[in-house]
Amino acid sequence: CDTCRARKIRCNGNTPCASCSASQQECTYGSEANSRGKSDLILEGVLRVEKFLHEMKATIVSPAASSFHFSPNPSHDGVFKGAPPFTDGRPAVVSPALRSASRGSFSGSPLNEIHHPQRTPISEPLYQNNYENAVLDSMHTSTTESILQWPHFEAFPSMKDDYVSIFHLEQSRPAVKTRSTVMYPYVTAEEIDGIIETFELTINFWYPTMSCGQLAQVRRLISDGIPEEDSILVCLALLTMALGCAGQVTAGLTTGTTLSEEERKRRLARRAMGDMYFDSVLKKLHVVHTNVGSTATHCLFFTAMYFAFLRRPLQAWEYINAASAKCLLLLSYSPESESEEDQERIRRIFWSCYILESDYLAELNGLPQSGIARIESSTALPGQYNTHRDSKVEEKSSLYFLACISMRRLLNRVHQLLYARDTGTALDHTRFPYVVAELNHQLDEWRDVLPTAFKFEVGFNHIGNQSTPTEHGGFLRQRYLTCRSVIYRPYLMWMLSGRAGRGEANSELLINQDSLNNCKACLDACLLHILNLRGFGQTVLVDTWICSLSMAGAMLVLLAACRIPQLKDMIPSDILGAGDHLKQLLKSWQSIMGDPASPSVDQSIRMISDADRFIQEVYHAGDSFSMRRR
Repeated sequence: CDTCRARKIRCNGNTPCASCSASQQECTYGSEANSRGKSDLILEGVLRVEKFLHEMKATIVSPAASSFHFSPNPSHDGVFKGAPPFTDGRPAVVSPALRSASRGSFSGSPLNEIHHPQRTPISEPLYQNNYENAVLDSMHTSTTESILQWPHFEAFPSMKDDYVSIFHLEQSRPAVKTRSTVMYPYVTAEEIDGIIETFELTINFWYPTMSCGQLAQVRRLISDGIPEEDSILVCLALLTMALGCAGQVTAGLTTGTTLSEEERKRRLARRAMGDMYFDSVLKKLHVVHTNVGSTATHCLFFTAMYFAFLRRPLQAWEYINAASAKCLLLLSYSPESESEEDQERIRRIFWSCYILESDYLAELNGLPQSGIARIESSTALPGQYNTHRDSKVEEKSSLYFLACISMRRLLNRVHQLLYARDTGTALDHTRFPYVVAELNHQLDEWRDVLPTAFKFEVGFNHIGNQSTPTEHGGFLRQRYLTCRSVIYRPYLMWMLSGRAGRGEANSELLINQDSLNNCKACLDACLLHILNLRGFGQTVLVDTWICSLSMAGAMLVLLAACRIPQLKDMIPSDILGAGDHLKQLLKSWQSIMGDPASPSVDQSIRMISDADRFIQEVYHAGDSFSMRRR
């Protein structure tokens, strides 16, 4: 309605809507807002996607959903045409052959446990809440570890025999080393300015939670000498400096040029400086845990960020969880002493935690959740907040943050609707084509409303930095390709399920071309996701651990597809360079960020190497390879 549009809050579309009813205001529709800036367009796009989600929820929750049936020519005005890769078309329905395909080939996988139980009236409210909120439930089946359990990798026993679960690898790591005494590095005024400026352009651009006033306070505190007392302001200042140093370690890696020995030493020195600041924080964290306020919550969030930089996912998750808990508390009981700026800061930390917690759950699906995702639909999106001295940079940062939030929400919907353990539709051939079509439409909607600075091209003719105006556009393209590959993966899973372990010589002829096009959409997205990876600052600093697993999963999907001639013929020859590209990037990032290296990142590199070796064997041996590997 007009009132909700002007206030930039969620509207449920009723007449009158819930917000206007609560505030006893007139509720009207149809008028255009007086001013429609870029943030208005982004918000409209998010709300439009929300509307589509509610429509889809009504279809899925409805008892009629269980009676869906497909025919080769559905009467949907051509909605389910074959979707060639990276066009605006929608995916095709499943062919009769796919309808009768056996699921037995996934018997060794958690995927075979997906079923659709009858919901009771008691469970229905919770079930519906999961669609109103973009929740990524625990134990979903789209992790890299779940893919490795596919029966298609039984032909490669070394990959599974040498694998150690991510949790056990990370749990068995030595504790973070701390110094016996507090030591602060010596920094000049010029170095302080450089570190804080780097923080502004990296961490505070990707997750704009720090106000200009806070940054000025940090600069004064560090310049005047760090006080001896343990306080949350000192912790925040030290964390800002630590993350600024981390930003300098990981900056300027998108070109892929080899660093000189002198430059490597400079970055390692900055890493050591960041560790010294962080070590001091660890000795003072008790004051953060015992304080309830926006600054203490900020410290917990930044602690999680530095653990992410150290590639310690379990510790990062622990502090994301702690920050989320305080966000939930402060959003429920707003302290009287908190200003509007404090409240906006908490909302921004809330959304930052939402993104990061979901990222970790995407690969470690057994992690306990904070509960933050279950109120995201009722939490206001980021509003006015002075984060940068340059208003243009501040606007870009806000728009980028909104784009990241809306993409993470969509990714959660994708994982939940397709791969939730009990309700996912990925293996239900009577449901997933409709879900895939709607999710792909929402993905295209997200891309269409991106600001010019973050626009990107997609395709094998648009690989690398030249096809995006900014590094941030390159990072968003990676998110887009991840989402697209996961959306279309059910078609590939059904294709693999229909072929694996079956001896029909002409079984591939039973699969229609539309379904093959949708398989190709998944495979192209996986390969482009790999080939477009660069040393984006946000990827290296925050997401190295997550990225390594995501890339290993993409290589596994491509390897499984290579074993079927029909699918192998769809994959461009660029795949032969994918493994080397990934190994070079991940090894260089590990080297630049210093020891101790992450054992799970190292394991991902080994998986990528193994998958690459088997893919090379497939291409050199020809179509007879799959028969010889049985």
